[in-house]
Amino acid sequence: MTSDYTPPKVWTWDQENGGQWASTNRPIAGATHDADLPKGDHPFQLYSMGTPNGNKVTIMLEELLAAGHADAEYDAWLISIGKGDQFGSGFVDVNPNSKIPALLDYSGDTPVRIFESGAILMHLAEKFDAFQGTAETRAEMLSWLMWQMGSAPYLGGGFGHFYAYAPFPMEYPINRFAMETKRQLDVLDRHLANNQFMAGKTYTIADIAIWPWYGRAVIGNAYNAAEFLSVHEYKNVKRWAEEIAERDAVKRGKIVNLTGEGQLPERHSASDFDGLV
Repeated sequence: MTSDYTPPKVWTWDQENGGQWASTNRPIAGATHDADLPKGDHPFQLYSMGTPNGNKVTIMLEELLAAGHADAEYDAWLISIGKGDQFGSGFVDVNPNSKIPALLDYSGDTPVRIFESGAILMHLAEKFDAFQGTAETRAEMLSWLMWQMGSAPYLGGGFGHFYAYAPFPMEYPINRFAMETKRQLDVLDRHLANNQFMAGKTYTIADIAIWPWYGRAVIGNAYNAAEFLSVHEYKNVKRWAEEIAERDAVKRGKIVNLTGEGQLPERHSASDFDGLV
């Protein structure tokens, strides 16, 4: 990869593209190996990892349980994307796009699969009639939820990739995506200047979707880039992010499906969090 690179007339996959996640990237879909998914006893079976997209769903499930929805109990199974677990046949059956998170809902007569984090949040919010906002703010909530779906790839796959994971620093893409990330943070900062949460005074799935990406970024938990992005400039986003970070359900949800000391690979019952949060 040099500055005088000229794209060929026809692209071919003849080498890995380099970087931390190179071994998991390929231009074809489908399973690479046979692997059944585990199944626990709770109504919801979550197959995920503690990335920002994975955090959305575990935070939502923990918020539901904290709100008294006992039927939201779940088993969380770690899908290690660095090891290629997302390409196992069982996972591909739940999510043909081979991305985490994926959920199987066994609460009805027939199991239901749901993939894509936004779809899972909407499914759970509608099922439990929770965290959807009011009738007056539902459209605002949905607008910001969809904003997150379209915007976060610029922060994660764009800025995060080139700043933290690419095989070597590249000025043009880092500048391009840093500019867009800062523009998005400014969008949030202007909105949150006059709103406690994304849909006004009510905490909703829009907040749950946006916080793992942008909230953690301004707190300093994304790509070691807080100073580079001057996140201190976004005072309203930081106020919002810190308020959400103090919620007990958020503290629990963000450590599910992580590995390492002080982390929780799987969540089966509330007692699993003892001593961790």
